[in-house]
Amino acid sequence: MAIVNNDFHEILTGRHSVRRFDPSVKISRDEMKEMLEETITAPSACNLQAWKFVVVDTDEGREKLHKYFMKFNFPQVDKSSAVVLFFGNTLAYKKYSQLWHSMYEAKKVTKEAMEAALNTFMPLYEKADQQMLVADSMVDTSLAAMQFMLIAREHGYDTNAMAGYDATKAALTMGLDPKQYIPVMAIAIGKHDPNAEDEITTSRYPLSELVDFE
Repeated sequence: MAIVNNDFHEILTGRHSVRRFDPSVKISRDEMKEMLEETITAPSACNLQAWKFVVVDTDEGREKLHKYFMKFNFPQVDKSSAVVLFFGNTLAYKKYSQLWHSMYEAKKVTKEAMEAALNTFMPLYEKADQQMLVADSMVDTSLAAMQFMLIAREHGYDTNAMAGYDATKAALTMGLDPKQYIPVMAIAIGKHDPNAEDEITTSRYPLSELVDFE
């Protein structure tokens, strides 16, 4: 494990968007897989896990991103160690039965619990319209994306969440079916360039403007 920080409060409050990355910092694919293994412990609706990740860490991959990203995100695309694309998978339910059967075979759930879950949730997704499938997958994938950014801090890295791209081209450009895979977010990951100017320190709205108690 490449964990360098187990202080959750520092991970949470120390995370901020970095736009100037140190191009000399490279994250191995083994460590990236470690971080994504941690990422997929994120919660999801009905444990559907309706997400897919594409890790862009080659020059060829970055060229693809240049085709549909806005130019103001090119510094992150070009200088970060990698850009992880988070897509919602609207057809994740098609593997749902297989998932529950594997849980049953591993004795994680009883047969009754498996059948109850499949009989309850599968019909909902099989009959769902595209709007519901997209919404569900975007919520699931957003949770995973936030978790990934915190995990990156745990491993000593910085991130920048990006949505400045042509979403209609994202899946096709990366060789995915655009009807099945919905772009949710792109996250650049690496380390802040120590020679770059300081990043902007943002402020938050007062909690009193955001919270009601009933």
